[in-house]
Amino acid sequence: MASIGILLILTVLSISVGDAKTFINVQCKTENRAQYGQSSLLECVVRTAQDVSNVQIRVVTWKKKGVEEPLLVFNRGRMMANSRYSFAEPSWNDKNMNVSLLIANTAVEDEGVYDCMVMTNSGDNTNHTNLNVTAKYSVPTIKPIPETITQNTDGTLVCNSDGGYPQGQLRWFDEHNMEWTKSADMEVKKTESGLFNLSSSLKLMRGSVFSKYTCIVFNASRGKEDEATFEIPDKPKSEGHEREKGLDPASKIVAPVVVIGSLIAGLLLVLVLCRRRRHQQNRRQSATPLMGDRREVRTCESEDEGGDHQEMDTKCQDSLA
Repeated sequence: MASIGILLILTVLSISVGDAKTFINVQCKTENRAQYGQSSLLECVVRTAQDVSNVQIRVVTWKKKGVEEPLLVFNRGRMMANSRYSFAEPSWNDKNMNVSLLIANTAVEDEGVYDCMVMTNSGDNTNHTNLNVTAKYSVPTIKPIPETITQNTDGTLVCNSDGGYPQGQLRWFDEHNMEWTKSADMEVKKTESGLFNLSSSLKLMRGSVFSKYTCIVFNASRGKEDEATFEIPDKPKSEGHEREKGLDPASKIVAPVVVIGSLIAGLLLVLVLCRRRRHQQNRRQSATPLMGDRREVRTCESEDEGGDHQEMDTKCQDSLA
């Protein structure tokens, strides 16, 4: 029934167009931009000649090129429209010259050219406008393969950004702002909703790996939207632990034995040196009283030669005692 009614409306419109003298002009904004998932506004306003007054709108029809069914039709007080389409002004009436179209929950498929046809009691006119839909890409994420990459190992960095429209691009830069995009492989996937998912893989070769890589997502207009940075360490944080884990059982046994043996040898050397020093000190101390005894003997002998033997014997015995 709706299709029959629309057909009758279009027939009436086509007949009226030929009979009416035009004193009006539908002026539309050439380009309209909308964000995916938000409302879109297609701006069109009816302008009349200076000598025309009391203009009343009888018919308004909004159609998208390539689609047979009209999106919105107003015909002499009666309104027929899809649930997502309406006049921009909720309180619109046939005296309101603002015939702009409002599209709710904009989808990728809403992008295209739209025709607005207006009939009044002073004539009719048709104009068209274009709608461009855009969707912002998500913040890029970088995943290393393998999970641990150093500047001395091979690896791959995978950058992903989803949910954008139109098709954008992922580009790679190092810490010196040198671009490496040509060395990367980018994959583009289109979802059922018409949005694009981007993925770029940058292969890294040992010896030529920088310490920092940045992945930037650009939209279709080559405008920068967002970025992510990945830093690569000189050595893995767990390298010391990995080396310990990598030792074989024999090495784990020999290493402690060598250390303990070195300590024992050092202690033995210290003991030998200490004993030598004590022995030398004892020899020096024992040699000193012997030299004193000889001096006493010589003294006794010299005195014995020129004095009383009995008195000298007594003195010598006392001194030796």
